[in-house]
Amino acid sequence: MAFEGPHADLSASAIAHEAAAHRALLDGDAETARRELLAAVAAYRASWEVAPPGSWGRLIGMLKAAILAGPQEAAAAARIASGAVGPQDTSPPAAYVVALCGLILRDDAAAIRGAEGMRGGTEAFVRTADAIEALALLEAERYADAVAEIVTSFETRDEHLTGVAIADTALMLQCLAAERGLDARPGPSPVLPG
Repeated sequence: MAFEGPHADLSASAIAHEAAAHRALLDGDAETARRELLAAVAAYRASWEVAPPGSWGRLIGMLKAAILAGPQEAAAAARIASGAVGPQDTSPPAAYVVALCGLILRDDAAAIRGAEGMRGGTEAFVRTADAIEALALLEAERYADAVAEIVTSFETRDEHLTGVAIADTALMLQCLAAERGLDARPGPSPVLPG
């Protein structure tokens, strides 16, 4: 069911900013990418604040864009998002929020707990949960395999960022891995050139 209203408009704006940021990253324009990512973070947050309860995709989008924008932005977004998920929120998307916040805030137990909760979701959630758990446990080979699976999957399906050939989940995970000293080396991929 598609929602209508200001939260939907804000979410659409966030997705447009995120897509523009990814195009800029592909073009090697880091300044434009950062500006667009920060705009996406703001729009996702605003959308979350007026969206119906349980609209976890807005927080996931906010966290992804913030991770790509940089560690300080990611930490600020994680502090906001982590307070939004309560013990009654047990859906795989809510668990995704918990897992990302855990990775960003270096609470590896929360990251692993969130990854476990993601396993009740789609195949894409399960693949991402594998990568998150491997990152939290610093298992480089398992992490690299999980990211390669995400990239391969991306190449066979349409993403919400229509027309942008970039595996945003893999790119986000690469940023988190770099902070932990892991290099996935997933091979040829649409993540970023070079």
